[in-house]
Amino acid sequence: MSVQSAVREAVGARDLDRRVAVVTGGARGIGRGIVDALSARGADVVVADLDPGTGDEEAVRVDVTDERSVRDLVQVVIERHGRLDILVNSAGVSRSLPFVDIEEAEWDRVFDVNVKGVYLACRAVVPHMMQRRSGKIVNISSMVGKEAIPLFVHYSASKFAVLGLTQGLAKEMAPYDVNVNAVCPGVVRTPLWEPLLDQLSATKGITRDEAFAEFVSGIPLGRPQEPVDIGEVVAFLASDRARNMTGQGINVTGGMQLH
Repeated sequence: MSVQSAVREAVGARDLDRRVAVVTGGARGIGRGIVDALSARGADVVVADLDPGTGDEEAVRVDVTDERSVRDLVQVVIERHGRLDILVNSAGVSRSLPFVDIEEAEWDRVFDVNVKGVYLACRAVVPHMMQRRSGKIVNISSMVGKEAIPLFVHYSASKFAVLGLTQGLAKEMAPYDVNVNAVCPGVVRTPLWEPLLDQLSATKGITRDEAFAEFVSGIPLGRPQEPVDIGEVVAFLASDRARNMTGQGINVTGGMQLH
């Protein structure tokens, strides 16, 4: 049974039928889990990624750090579908480094994708949603956007910024009935983790599996999260079931982060 079929069977509903969604960074990892969950509920999902791949969904190549690329993406989606109901900002980058080794270029790289990318996508979509007086925006932050950890200072700072953007935008968009929320994933072993585990194992002198086990050992439920876990929560926030939720940063961490 495919992930989409399993999700559809579990939910027993297609509460996003005929909704048009864009997921940045949707080709792999957490973004892929989000695409699967939205598609399973009937949404028409546009995968927006630097390398969108060749999946079943409509795909558009986009660089979230480039204003024109993001603006063109939104224009194409609205022209093809007549509207854009759901924006999920999932594109993100990270790197494990001691703070004293973070060069300015590396700092800018992380903030350009993780923060500026969210700003540009929201900025491109918000006028359309304001005009329609309807819309759902879900930004992907992180548990380290609430409590930072060593060796990820610039990544943590960028994810704190995503939560601040989410809260401020939520209040501005409330009069237009546009909900803006964030999801804070915990330990999800996606392709993004592999170079991080390489760096952590080298820094600490342990194996990659031992490095990952260190993170998992701090999870009360005793297991890492999976992309579909994040997708489930995003799909809820994108639905009318969450119509009275805005400005929230929802943890999906197995109990590792409690505030």
